[in-house]
Formats: sequence, C-alpha cells, structure tokens
Amino acid sequence: MNITFDAVPICSEKMTGIGWCELGQTQAVAALYPENKYEYSFFTSGDNERVKRVKQLAGKDIKLNTSGFSGFVYRAVSTFLPVPYSFFFGRKSDVTHFFNYIVPPFVHGKKVVTVHDMVYKTFPETVRGRTKYMLDIGLKRSIRRADLIVTDSEFSKTEIIKYFPKCESKIRVVPCGVDLERFHPCTEPERIPEVKKSLEIEGDYFLYVGTIEPRKNLERLISAYAAFAKKVGEKAPKLVLAGGKGWLDKGIYSRVEKLGMEKNIIFTKYVPSEDMNPLMCGALAFVFPSLYEGFGMPPLEAMACGVPVLASGEASLPEVTGDCAVICDAYDVKSIAKGLYRLYSDEKLREELSRRGLERAQGFTWERSAKMLMDVYRELKHE
Repeated sequence: MNITFDAVPICSEKMTGIGWCELGQTQAVAALYPENKYEYSFFTSGDNERVKRVKQLAGKDIKLNTSGFSGFVYRAVSTFLPVPYSFFFGRKSDVTHFFNYIVPPFVHGKKVVTVHDMVYKTFPETVRGRTKYMLDIGLKRSIRRADLIVTDSEFSKTEIIKYFPKCESKIRVVPCGVDLERFHPCTEPERIPEVKKSLEIEGDYFLYVGTIEPRKNLERLISAYAAFAKKVGEKAPKLVLAGGKGWLDKGIYSRVEKLGMEKNIIFTKYVPSEDMNPLMCGALAFVFPSLYEGFGMPPLEAMACGVPVLASGEASLPEVTGDCAVICDAYDVKSIAKGLYRLYSDEKLREELSRRGLERAQGFTWERSAKMLMDVYRELKHE
C-alpha cells in the first residue's frame, strides 16, 4: 500500500500529546511493515526549518510530500469552500490518515481520521473558542468523509457514539503507546540535579506534566496541595507544573497567589524532550487529577519511569493506570490532598506502585499500537 500520514501535528517545534501519538504510531508502522510506501504530507508555508524538522523525524522509512502553500490559509478556506486536498498532494495514496480530527475535502483513496476525545462537547467551556468553532463546523463533515475512525480508548469510543451515534460501525480503538527509549527508570542519575537546577527546582517534588488549562483540574490540585503543605509544614515537597500555557489559564496562576503558594509551586518553562526523563525520574510522585482525557499519556510515561502515580478515576484514566495508581476523586479537593499525603508518607506504597506501574507500562508499546493500526489500514484495503 501507499500510505500517507498528515504531518500537521508533528510539524510544531513544541509538540503536544497528539503529535507524540502520531510520531509513535507512524514510526512503528513504518519500521514493522517495510513492504509499504509511506510519506508525511504537510504544507510548508515556505518554512525550511519545518521541512528539516519533519525530515529528521521521518528518517529513511518515510518520505516527504510537501506543498509550499500556507496550511493556515488552506484550513481556513477549506472550512467553507471544498478546495481539494489532492490538488496539493496528488492522487497516489491508497490510504491517508489524519491524526487531528479533521479530514479535508477531496482526499484521494481511503481516509482514516483519529478523534482523540470529545472534550469540546463534554467540557466546551474548557476549549479555546477558535478550536471549538472549527470542530463544531468540521467534525461532522470529517466523520462523514472518513472511511474509518480511530480513537485512543474504549471511553472515547463511547463518547463519540454518544454525540455521533450513526458512526458507531466505523470506530476502531487503537490505544496509544509509550516510548520506552525516552521513558524508563533513570540510567543517568547525575542528570536529575542538572535538570532540577535548570528549572530552579530544589528538594523533593510532586510533578504534573501537561498543558496548563482548566480540564486538567489544576485549580483543585493547587488547592489540595496547599492543604497538604499546611499539614506537612516546611518539609512539604514542591509542586512542579511542567507544560505549555493553555486556554483560560489565568485562574490557575491566580489560585497560587491567592493561597500564598508562590514559593512552593513552580511553573516551569518548556521542558526539552531530552530533559523529560530525568525530570520524571526525579519526582517523588506524578500527579494527574484530570477531569477528562481521551487517553492520558503522561501517567503512562511516569509509570514507565517507575514513578508512583496519583490520578483521577475520570474518563479514560482507569484504562491506562489500572490498579497501579492512587486514585482520587477529581471533584473533591480533600480526596486529592489525601492522595498526595498517602504518596508522601508511605514509602512502601510508593515502591509497590513503582513496581506495578513499570510492569503495566510494558504492555503499552508503540509496536502493539502499530499492529492494531495496520489492521485498520488492511481492513480498508480488503473492502
């Protein structure tokens, strides 16, 4: 087969979870099934650095198919006018996979789209206005255009069916994986103090990694941490929040000031990929009391590093963490604070969760994800 991957999510210098998911799946697919031809398609907008970046990620297994046109202009115009995608990227593909919700008009061959979650429907107040507008207009069309829909979890499958019941027969669940070369117990312990120093972290710390935005439940986490720190006193580990700024994040920063926690809570700058493993491995525990996740890669990455996890019991998170995390009620500040205290005070619990988390993470490989994705492509071939 000739298989095209829409590369928009991996073009950014600062990739989000969607980008890492695409990268993990596409590289594993290309490595496991060399009998097919693969390409990354993307608009360059004349940005040579973007081309270099994607070329480096593509390696020898995946070719590039680029158009110098502006991707921003194309997406804006094709929302209202059916400008053919094939006009820019040709008609050679048997399958084209779009990893970020939207299938443009007139794509040659079979079409697969990944719909990661339904947060824009379930928690519309937590989504950027522009994103919500594009999804409100575009997702119904994308689901109609797609031959098959991939989603990350059984939870997300039920969510999609709730809002788009007619597409149930099209949905295939393909869980994400974890890059065990990036996320593993620390092999260079000397890197931990280096990374801590670069991020101005002193002493023990709880770690959160993800976008700084409302659906991550950070205001309740901050309130819970303040209650925990008050109970423990000066010995309390810091709370490190590592992630890019999101939408509607002012309340999160102001909550820290209101509670007088500026010295205890650290918002880091963007953490380079090579520093993420030492940052994870240096944490006393990883905290992720999110309200809504289509999959929830950060807790899985922490488990792969052997770091004990506190997670909420919401959405898809139980599918990821199983019985390998302290589970809290996302809507109850006292429950989150109690979870923090348990992890802080019980060394045996931390050791047990570390061991079980490591074992569980081994089952979530990109190779497993790639095999399931290839089954989706083959299903289309044999239609």
